[in-house]
Amino acid sequence: MRALIPTGNPDTLTELGEVELPTPQRHEALIRVTDVALNRADFLYLSAPSTTFRPGIDAAGVVAKAAVDGSGPAEGSRVALHLPSGGGAAEYVAASADRLAVVPDNVDSAAAAALPLGGLVAQRLLALAGPLEGRRILATGVGGGVGQVLIQLAVAEGAEITAVAAQDQPTDHMAALGAKIALDIDAVEDTAFDIVLESVGGDLGSKTAHKLRPGGQFLWFGQASGSPITLDFFRQVQGGASLTLRHFVYGDGDGSRDAEDMDALLDLAAQGKLRVEIGRRDNWAGADSLLKEMAAGRLRGKAVLGVD
Repeated sequence: MRALIPTGNPDTLTELGEVELPTPQRHEALIRVTDVALNRADFLYLSAPSTTFRPGIDAAGVVAKAAVDGSGPAEGSRVALHLPSGGGAAEYVAASADRLAVVPDNVDSAAAAALPLGGLVAQRLLALAGPLEGRRILATGVGGGVGQVLIQLAVAEGAEITAVAAQDQPTDHMAALGAKIALDIDAVEDTAFDIVLESVGGDLGSKTAHKLRPGGQFLWFGQASGSPITLDFFRQVQGGASLTLRHFVYGDGDGSRDAEDMDALLDLAAQGKLRVEIGRRDNWAGADSLLKEMAAGRLRGKAVLGVD
């Protein structure tokens, strides 16, 4: 069968090739994939030297053969898939019930494919932050799949969220979802926020710590720039401002909650309470150029590939 495979060439990260059709285990369903959503993680893994990673952490499709042990969705069900190890960009994949969620009839398959990783990160990050009613949040790196869900969930829970963006980055979709936009971190008021959600790193990420009120939370969930944050202990305490620093990894645990959490996200989408912004849709033959465009921060929302 056809699948997107790594090339080992930094100029062309992935291409269509032939791989073996998967043989499902008793607890796995065989899924005919229709849509694949790209994530920054796909780009990073494919860019690694000597990688064997096959893209496709998030996908949607139809159950071609239900699991023999009776677990999971029935044959013919439309499903969203979350595959942390990748491999979803293929004509068929095998997946267990805890990696699948049934897609409601009124949710488009491309939108369903775009939800899992970004939605799970946003959902779990905000749960870690605690009650959000009336709280002020400063967030970096939220122009893509994680950010669109994070902004909507935070606003729905009564928070005020300010998104820090680069001058050349699309921001209208973030503003439309309810975020305030800050294009200059130095112009953002110090000690004004209850929570910082930081995923960029470098100079920008480091400066966000000074925007927290005394006792505020700094939740660190990424390093998109590739450069680490640096925190100056003495500068931080000059105004008596303590903070709680928490490193966040969405996949902590065994993944057994993934299906339940995806169900909740898809239910919100079905009710019209969660919009899924798809910045680009293309055939999967165009995966390489879309990965690079996404990595450069030029896409608003998600990139979704159709599998034909």
